[in-house]
Amino acid sequence: MKTWKRFEGILIAAVLANFCSADVRLPAILSDNMVLQRSSEVPIWGWADPDESITITHTWQPEAQVSQTVKAGPDGAWKVMLKTPDAGGPYTLTIQGKNKITLQNILIGEVWFCSGQSNMEWPTSRIDNAESELSAAANYPQIRLFQVDKATSPAPLPDCSGQWKVCSPETAASFSAIGYLFSRILCDELKVPVGMIGTYWGGTPAEAWTSRDAIGAFPEFEPQLKELDQIKRPILTGAQIRQLQQDWNNQIIQKEPGLPGQWYSESYDDSGWKTMPVPGLWNQDGLDKLDGIVWNRYTFTLPADWAQKELVLELGPIDDVDITWLNGVKIGQTDFYNIHRSYVIRPGTARAGKNLLAIRIWDHMGGGGLYGQSDQVRIYPKNQPDKAVSLAGEWKYKLSISYNDLPGYLDLRPLDQNLPTVLYNAMIAPLIPYGVRGALWYQGESNCGRGEQYKRLLPAMVQDWRKKWGRGDFPFYYVQIAPYDYGNPDDPMSALLREAQLHILSLLNNSGMAVTMDIGNPKDIHPTNKLDVAKRLALWALAKTYGRENLVYSGPLYREMKIEGNKIRLFFDHVGSGLMAKGGPLTHFTIAGEDRKFVPAAAVIEGDTVVVSSPDVPKPAAVRYGFTNSAQPNLFNKEGLPASSFRTDNW
Repeated sequence: MKTWKRFEGILIAAVLANFCSADVRLPAILSDNMVLQRSSEVPIWGWADPDESITITHTWQPEAQVSQTVKAGPDGAWKVMLKTPDAGGPYTLTIQGKNKITLQNILIGEVWFCSGQSNMEWPTSRIDNAESELSAAANYPQIRLFQVDKATSPAPLPDCSGQWKVCSPETAASFSAIGYLFSRILCDELKVPVGMIGTYWGGTPAEAWTSRDAIGAFPEFEPQLKELDQIKRPILTGAQIRQLQQDWNNQIIQKEPGLPGQWYSESYDDSGWKTMPVPGLWNQDGLDKLDGIVWNRYTFTLPADWAQKELVLELGPIDDVDITWLNGVKIGQTDFYNIHRSYVIRPGTARAGKNLLAIRIWDHMGGGGLYGQSDQVRIYPKNQPDKAVSLAGEWKYKLSISYNDLPGYLDLRPLDQNLPTVLYNAMIAPLIPYGVRGALWYQGESNCGRGEQYKRLLPAMVQDWRKKWGRGDFPFYYVQIAPYDYGNPDDPMSALLREAQLHILSLLNNSGMAVTMDIGNPKDIHPTNKLDVAKRLALWALAKTYGRENLVYSGPLYREMKIEGNKIRLFFDHVGSGLMAKGGPLTHFTIAGEDRKFVPAAAVIEGDTVVVSSPDVPKPAAVRYGFTNSAQPNLFNKEGLPASSFRTDNW
């Protein structure tokens, strides 16, 4: 512990020096290449010595440079509001105190931020048609991207880690696909620069993105909040947290015996290793709740004629990071916990007969291991998955290093990113009060099973964000979660979450919802068609935020029903130029009487309504549409936008 105490003293001294030095300092979000919101008053803020005079000069008024002077407060914080013109640039912004900072290549245009979990985080490099999307199409110097580095904190942080980058194939590749594609659509349609701020983290629930002020209205989170209150640690900036995490990673790499010991080598003796079932999360022999590095090895046999073929190795998702070797040859590495691993093996790497697979798995927090389905762990000749050899079974394993082996780790280990408030504190609060037009949101999968709570939780989060930003009811456009079987395709768990998202439309001013009932993948929670998602969000923005007239921006949304004898007639908003069934007769309608027993129903379009009936229900009382986890129904308007799932009952 003495090692940690020395490090703690150095760290606190560095923090104090950073915030109390004579140099004027700006938050990361204010930097070269940024986009400022046009036709607005935008805040410029930072830190300096108490009572230090700060002069801000900008160049977006061509007739003369305009300066404003402000004094830092007793805590060293200062802020000014600058008026911005219509779109343009590049400009410069100079901040002069005891030191001088000049920000260059600034554009003025439209600024949005995108947030949520993995479907918002999903990078452009992993979507449908990624190569074409990232060719010349991604060379957009009028688009600027700021990705907030991941961090957690028990209290709001003053700053985050990240930097503004000019949009290019390289920078767009790792950025949120939805965020980038939305930016591109706006840039093309509005002919103005667009800035997109990405702050997201896969697998996280809405409460993690909600502030303490808003989450206090939910007593069910009080036990976790009390735990957070007990954590005493320095308030670090996002950059300092990132550096701290890198320091830990370096220590792990230096101390881990697996890589230098070549545990991937065929000559390595693994006779003393234990075994575990694969696939499956670590949950035995002391690995439960382990954070660290574990190695797996597995020997399997291949047909003789496969040796000179190009093969595909599939492993399913791995929590978190893997490096994979076949017969001592590295064949792949992935740094994303929820991506299905699929590695191409060059001819000659595999051999006839016995082969050795070795995988180094580095788990940062929770879970750990190959956690997909048995049929996802396999190897086969390229383009011949029907000939796959299963690799599921008992694999050998050995613990290489545990985070608990590092002195002082428990004092500053990263917080569980799913805890209430911790992502708001580290990844939203530092962005406030940067001038933005609005927000995009794709999240909800991690709140499935809590639909009733979500109806209150998400509006509370949004209203709190708006209050803290102080920019009125800025637009909030979100994505309704897509079909996915969640282990039970007929369960209504995700349908209830979609219902909550549909209900939120009526609760939140200036909000909109992109429906994805037709572009999900029941077997993959991460559908790769992100372009249509971005287009549907952009339709809401173009129509509601930018005033484009005669634009149909939503698919049909259920409004009301009317019982007509042995049938029920359904009425909708947003029918556009009319309703249509895509690909054949309407599907996924069910109907029930007062006995609440739903049966498959016939449904037909009559004008702008749908009439539903079944000979098995002579006295109908309720209808449901697409009301299961994985249903992909086919009611659309003629503009090609799908209807949301819904139910007419509240049973």
